[in-house]
Amino acid sequence: MNGDVIIVGGGPAGLTAGLYACRSGLSATIYEKGYPGGLAATTDLIDNYPGFTEGVNGMELGDMMKKHAERFGAKIVASEIEKVWRDDGVKVSVKGETVPAGAVIVATGWSPKKLGVPGEAELAGKGVSYCATCDGPLYRDKTVAVIGGGDSALQEAIFLARFAKEVKLIHRRDEFRAAPFLQKTVEDNDRITPLLSKTVVAVRGEGGVDGVELEDKKTGEKEFAEAAGVFFYVGIIPNVGMLGPEFDRDDMGFIITDDRCRTSIEGIFAAGDVRSKTLRQVVTAAGDGALAAMSAYSYLEALER
Repeated sequence: MNGDVIIVGGGPAGLTAGLYACRSGLSATIYEKGYPGGLAATTDLIDNYPGFTEGVNGMELGDMMKKHAERFGAKIVASEIEKVWRDDGVKVSVKGETVPAGAVIVATGWSPKKLGVPGEAELAGKGVSYCATCDGPLYRDKTVAVIGGGDSALQEAIFLARFAKEVKLIHRRDEFRAAPFLQKTVEDNDRITPLLSKTVVAVRGEGGVDGVELEDKKTGEKEFAEAAGVFFYVGIIPNVGMLGPEFDRDDMGFIITDDRCRTSIEGIFAAGDVRSKTLRQVVTAAGDGALAAMSAYSYLEALER
C-alpha cells in the first residue's frame, strides 16, 4: 500500500492522526512549525480532557501526545507546509520543494484575532484566554471580562456566568451585534454587566491578569475594570493559508468535510478545529484526528485494490 500520509499541523488532531495512521501500518510525517500541541499548548490548565482528574498543563499534554505518536513511528518535522494541492496526485510544498503523498490530513486549527493591546500577548495563558469552554471553570466565584459584541462573545459571557461572580461584557459600540435572543438572555442575567461604547486600551497585571484599562469612546475618559481573567471574542481565523480556492469552505473560511473528514479534494482530509464544526475542543480535535487517519487508511487501501 502507498502508505505515506503527510499531516499538516501538530496539535491534538494532527498528533492523534499520526498515532492512528502508524498503528494502522501507514507511515506518517507530521509537519508542525511551532511547538507540538498547537494552540492547546499555550493553555496553562486544560481541565476538561478526559482522564486528567486534576487537569493538565497544555504544553505537558502536547508533549505526551507527541511522545505517544512517536512511539508508534510517527515522524515529526519542525517545518511549515506552504501549499497543499492535487494534480496527478496529492502533494505538498515544504521549503519550496514538492513532496508527493498518498494522502494528506490538514490539521492546522485556527488562530484568534488579536486586538494587539499591551498585556494581551504577555498574559496569554495567564489570565488572557480565547476559549471560555476551556478555561471558564477556573474562574468560579471570580470576576472576569469578555471583550466583544457578537454572538460568540455573548454566548461565552452567558456560559461564564455559570461560574463567575460577575462577567463584565465590554463592547466598543453602543449596542451589541448578537442575535436578539442572546441580547435578551444577557439582559436578564444579573451576573452579566454590559459595558458599552468602551474600548480596551491595555490588559494589566504582573504574572496574572488584574483587569483591563478602558477608554470611553464618547467621552475619552479612562477607567480600570478589575477582572481575574479576560476572554477575547473579536473573531477567529482558520489557518488555511496553504490551501487554494478549490477547497470547499464555510462563510468563515473553515474547511467543509463530510462525516469521514474528507474534503472536496480527493485524497485530502481535514481534522480538528480547522474543520467547519460547532465545537472546537481538544477532545473533539483528537477524535477528528483518529477518524481522519482511518478514513485516509480506507482511501489508500481502496486505491491499492
